[in-house]
Amino acid sequence: RSFSVRIVVFQEKFLILQINKHVKAMSKEYKRTLITTALPYTNGPVHIGHLAGVYIPADIYARYLRLAGRPVTMIGGSDEHGVPITLKARKEGVTPQDIVDRYHKLIKESFEGLGISFDIYSRTTSKIHSETASEFFRRLYDKGEFIEKTTEQLYDPEARQFLADRYVTGECPHCHNQGAYGDQCEACGTTLAATELINPKSTITGATPELRQTKHWYLPLDKWEPKLREWILEGHKEWKTNVYGQCKSWLDLGLQPRAVSRDLSWGVPVPVEGAEGKVLYVWFDAPIGYISNTKELLPDSWETWWKSPETRVINFIGKDNIVFHCIVFPAMLMAYGDNFQLPDNVPANEFLNLEGDKISTSRNWAVWLHEYLADFPGKQDVLRYVLTANAPETKDNDFTWKDFQARNNNELVAILGNFVNRVVVLTHKYYEGAVPAPGEVTAADREMLDELQALKTSLTENIETFHFREALKDAMGFARLGNKYLQDCEPWKTVKTDPERVKTIMNLCAQLCANIAVAMEPFMPFMSEKLVKILGGLPLNWNEIGSADLIKAGTMLGQPELLFEKIDDEAIQKQTDRLEAIKKANAIAAFQPEKVLPEVSIDDFAKLDLRIGTVLECQTVPKANKLLRFTIDDGTPTHRTIVSGIAKHYKPEELVGKQVIFIANLAPAKIRGIESQGMILSALNADGSLVVAGPTDKCNPGAQVK
Repeated sequence: RSFSVRIVVFQEKFLILQINKHVKAMSKEYKRTLITTALPYTNGPVHIGHLAGVYIPADIYARYLRLAGRPVTMIGGSDEHGVPITLKARKEGVTPQDIVDRYHKLIKESFEGLGISFDIYSRTTSKIHSETASEFFRRLYDKGEFIEKTTEQLYDPEARQFLADRYVTGECPHCHNQGAYGDQCEACGTTLAATELINPKSTITGATPELRQTKHWYLPLDKWEPKLREWILEGHKEWKTNVYGQCKSWLDLGLQPRAVSRDLSWGVPVPVEGAEGKVLYVWFDAPIGYISNTKELLPDSWETWWKSPETRVINFIGKDNIVFHCIVFPAMLMAYGDNFQLPDNVPANEFLNLEGDKISTSRNWAVWLHEYLADFPGKQDVLRYVLTANAPETKDNDFTWKDFQARNNNELVAILGNFVNRVVVLTHKYYEGAVPAPGEVTAADREMLDELQALKTSLTENIETFHFREALKDAMGFARLGNKYLQDCEPWKTVKTDPERVKTIMNLCAQLCANIAVAMEPFMPFMSEKLVKILGGLPLNWNEIGSADLIKAGTMLGQPELLFEKIDDEAIQKQTDRLEAIKKANAIAAFQPEKVLPEVSIDDFAKLDLRIGTVLECQTVPKANKLLRFTIDDGTPTHRTIVSGIAKHYKPEELVGKQVIFIANLAPAKIRGIESQGMILSALNADGSLVVAGPTDKCNPGAQVK
């Protein structure tokens, strides 16, 4: 009896939790939603990592809210300040404005090509942004919210300027990589301060920087730590575990004041006296872009979207921006006051890797959106689908071209496209394209409709809670359900014995197609638009998903048309070949010679007898895929046999007739039962290729190398 009472109590508590959860969701349903997306740096194009982490999830959510009839505005824009842009400009010999103009245009057009439905996509070099950011800083300055501090920073005496972190390179104090930056070592991933580097150099002039004093303004994050702790740790336990956990770690370590200005010429000037040559630090400047872009879009009503408690703000970002959007920007808004709303949720994703390696703009290791749109015209939805199905929502995930091909061919073509095509073809075959009126509904029909309702409920819940990968599975479940229903009912057989029954089957299949058009619109808007036309046109309303009356009887369907086409091996091979070429180029660019071995005396070196030989024969060693067996003309009548482990780099026939350098006085060694009488010299390149060493001019076999 006691046990049963405990069960009842547990059930009641669980029920209360579920009710509270749904009450909270329902309360949000009637609020307007402001969606912001992380501002991409305009020092390069956008790639699939940006898309999977930020822009596709944000677009899915915005499109869903619009379909549900809920007020929403999605704000985007380019982050056009910061050191990476000035570095790019200096490297190309152009101005920073040239760089941001070029990439802002490219990024904006690329987003449009993929169907990212921003209400505005603006930029932080706009006049309205400069005014907004300056006013924001000035208000905090006038309120006494900043701390002025004088510190020592690295200064380039030749360029006569202070050096931002990325303008300094040197040896990493942790892994001893020679090319570490002043803010991070990309080899080991350690966060650094420029003053920690060993043998630092200025990237501007190559000079050795010196320490000089400079004054900056700091936002005392520690002042806002109690409020941030209460707001996040007590008020937002529903946030994703990766977001909540990272915030808790920062708060538990204790927050410190953070500089809001930099010694640079590119950026929004610090709007106070005595700040010549200083600009707003990009982390302070960039998030204000959300506000300035909203002002640009809605000059008369922007405050409704930022300062009304009836608006909820959702920040879509990547995991590298969590601290800025959950701690720093909220602290800025708290300091500013004036009822600015803090984000209701920050659904940050983890990182997406490419073919097992970290995506990197500087190494060109990426799938760039503008190149994808050119290489795969008309396949925008395939990329949206794959990046959502493989989204790094809880951990880093990996994009591979083989998986991309498989998901297109085995899921989009074979499941979704196949179902819609069968329905349209059969409707034309039996009813000249007109959707038939349904007759009696059977138990099998009711079972299918019940499953449809269950999918709708799960789909909506997953989107509402930002589980877009699971939501996509639910949406694809509509097509899987349709294929199963069609296969179980077999209208092509039933039409011969019970034609009235087939009318119900085909009507319900048409309803499933209409449901797919609505359910898939947030994920694949181009396919949805195409499907709507095939179905004779119908309004898309999220609130009607699950209905068996979305498409009216008598509606004329368009002619059968493939929604998706298979992607062949050749197209995928082209992409993998491109990546392989980039990998080799990166290895060559990053090449650093091995450290020189301890020195030896001339007497030790003289003990080596290096000779020239001509390869007479070369063949693979049986059951040894790395070994080649050489017969070398070394100037003696008996010649010489050498076994070398270079089979992965050369075909045997490529080496016959080639002259090589070998060590003639190396003690013989048995290798796979063959006596090897020396060692052929070769060099290993940065890209992993191997080159057999030999003379540039023809030599006599047996000639000694001096």
